[in-house]
Amino acid sequence: MRFRILGPLEITGDPDPGSAGPRPLGAPKPRTVLGALLTRPGGVVSVDELIDELWPDGPPRTALTTLHVYVSQIRKTLAAASPREGRALLVTQRPGYVLRVDPEDMDATVFERLRGPARRALAEGDVGRAAELARRADALWRGPLLAGTPHGPLLRAAAARLTEVRLEVTELRLEAELRLGHHHEVLPDLRALTTRHPLREEFHAQLLTALAHTGRHAEALEAYARLRGLLAEELGTEPGARLRALHQRLLREGGAEDGVPEPPVRTLPGPREWPPPVPPALDGELIGRDEESETVERLVRGAAPGAWTAVTGPVGAGKTALALAVAHRVADAFPDGVLFVDLRPTAGPRTAPEAAAQLLRLARSGPTGAAGPAPDRPGPDPVAALRALTARRRLLLVLDGAGSLAQVRPLLPTAPGSTALVTGRLAAAGARVVPLGPLGRLAVRRMLPGVPPDIADRVGELCGGLPLPLRAAALALTARPHWDGVTLLARLREEATRLDVLGAGEPDVRARLLGAYDELPAEQRRALRLLALLPRGEFGSGAAAAVLDLGRHPATLLLDALADRQFLLAHGPETYLLPEPARLLAADRLRTLEPTDSVRAATVRMCEAYAAAAAAPGGAPRTVARTRELAGVLRTAHAAGRWSTVLRLAEALTAPLERTADWATWETAHTLALDAAERLGDRRARARLLTSLGDLAWQQRDDERAAERYGRAAEIAAGPGLADERARALAGLAELRLEHGDPDRAAALLGVAPESGGAVGRYEVQRVRALVALQTGGGRAAAGPLTECVTLAAALGDRRREAHAHRALGAVHEPRRSTEAHRNFEVRPGVWRLAPPGRPGPPRP
Repeated sequence: MRFRILGPLEITGDPDPGSAGPRPLGAPKPRTVLGALLTRPGGVVSVDELIDELWPDGPPRTALTTLHVYVSQIRKTLAAASPREGRALLVTQRPGYVLRVDPEDMDATVFERLRGPARRALAEGDVGRAAELARRADALWRGPLLAGTPHGPLLRAAAARLTEVRLEVTELRLEAELRLGHHHEVLPDLRALTTRHPLREEFHAQLLTALAHTGRHAEALEAYARLRGLLAEELGTEPGARLRALHQRLLREGGAEDGVPEPPVRTLPGPREWPPPVPPALDGELIGRDEESETVERLVRGAAPGAWTAVTGPVGAGKTALALAVAHRVADAFPDGVLFVDLRPTAGPRTAPEAAAQLLRLARSGPTGAAGPAPDRPGPDPVAALRALTARRRLLLVLDGAGSLAQVRPLLPTAPGSTALVTGRLAAAGARVVPLGPLGRLAVRRMLPGVPPDIADRVGELCGGLPLPLRAAALALTARPHWDGVTLLARLREEATRLDVLGAGEPDVRARLLGAYDELPAEQRRALRLLALLPRGEFGSGAAAAVLDLGRHPATLLLDALADRQFLLAHGPETYLLPEPARLLAADRLRTLEPTDSVRAATVRMCEAYAAAAAAPGGAPRTVARTRELAGVLRTAHAAGRWSTVLRLAEALTAPLERTADWATWETAHTLALDAAERLGDRRARARLLTSLGDLAWQQRDDERAAERYGRAAEIAAGPGLADERARALAGLAELRLEHGDPDRAAALLGVAPESGGAVGRYEVQRVRALVALQTGGGRAAAGPLTECVTLAAALGDRRREAHAHRALGAVHEPRRSTEAHRNFEVRPGVWRLAPPGRPGPPRP
């Protein structure tokens, strides 16, 4: 089989009658997949790359399934073209597919193989062979690479590279033809090439040579004058050394005297010839960035020679909007103009020479910014021309969307009078950096006019407090008059479709995020996907290392690289935050691109890491946010069927849940843990978790449910080896009886509680005995059990229980009457009796 991609895609089948001849592949997207595979014959093209190629603006949720369908169609086409071997050519190989094509069966590889020998032949003086090889290579092209096939990032890159190689081979062929004396024959080609590629000086040099050797000196001089004027107008530069030498020879050989004045050159207009160029208008009002914009303005106005200012932040932080707002405010300090260029590969120039060429065009274009189309390739040295321009003018360069420091460093002015304002997700060493984070609450509310403040606050949380998604949310409301703030909040709550809601109009948040994501190296893209498995909020490098399956040091290096690109925010040494919009995209990419077994393995590693960290000394969460975070990990572990991990996490959560009284989280976490304990047949864990859920029901004043849970726990713990769990459950039942005015029944339950249990169980029994004593015998009778509580808590190292026991001892020694003591006594750590006893008791278990 043969494949042709230097032009429209064609497959030529076996010579058998049933499969011979070219076979087109009908639908555009399967052609795109096959074309991408053919640009890398014998190499793996990942599923990630193929999906990006098919849907560069963001894939649908069915992307992976649809890709499989396209691959199946390609296999059928290959099998039809070559029944003997076609189906075996396309092989699944992680992380994608390989098309096993013989290099001699592809026109592109044959083309590139001819280039080397042709170049060597020309260098060695074998001009005839060089011309023949170059002609054969040139003849393989039937049009642009994969003409008629939709191009994504991969095919665009391949087309750019092969087009450049084709031009190089064309230059080589024409050079060989000229050396062979075929000047008349190549003139039509050279006239066409200099028209299509007006800034490619090699073609102009060959044209001047051909014209001179055919006796057309006047035409050659005219062609040189046109080129010189074009270079001055477009780039502010002179022709290169070879062309200047050819020009001098033409002047001498044409009878002109040396030193004859050359044609006048159009120079860049001075600042007084027309108003200076201005930056694009700001789209809307800049909200919530007063402090940052004042800082940037001060830095730009006071920039020393060679200094520059960088505005950094995650995708959607409003870097461009702030830069434009400041650029308009400081325009008076730059009388020669403000030049704005978008450096993102999907929107503007990517390389420094391309950006320099565009800035030079803007410099000559006047206040409207109107300029001719970009040249096919930059001139000889547009960067040097830009540097010369900024040295003699007072200009502000706004370099927007920088991907790296290397991309912008050649463009930075170094002479006094001009400076640069750079935005991007880059490590900006050497710059005065102004980082942008989430907006404050008042700014979020201003961005959502007409939305009630409490709903606006919640929408702000779901958008990570960043201007881009907030603006998209506001536009979604404007575009749908039948929506209100409640509807918007409901739509955004669905995490899997939140980006769809925010990407329905302009700005398209998903597209902006995908553009930034695509710029990351493959290793960083996969790391970002896996980090979406971590709970929301800050995380440490240890948890990230577990998810990424790396050592702590290499994981930290990878996290720092993502922080440099502003996909992560560094909140301290080895502490990071994944901003909400980036987390949503990472989760979307994870669902779409990451293999199921990889996700499961990473999930297990994460849950184990959190369980180990929480069980370490001092590792239990101390805030409501951290407690909920760990409860989220517990839910993830339960969904993954990691029952023992669920129990370890539940153990670490017990004290924080009791301390914070986060009832909803407590109920969810320990109910899931109880299910895990039942699946494992772990009686001890079942008894402890039922007692904990009984404590929760008691705090919620659901006495019937509390009694049922305590009773079940006591029954499960009736066997040997579970004395501590039985003591805790009986203490809970006794306290319920006491609360309902039955101290005798409470004392009886405490009387059968095991004395051989652990310190926690004995503490709870003594604590309730003190309560019984307070109700029946007064403070003196309670002092003994409470003193025992102090001793047991100290032995446990439980400061919370120890502090409670000390407070209770102090309270019983106060001269208060029984009723008042019952009303105000702290019955548990942080839990106060709010009403006197005497309510009807719960049913007996």
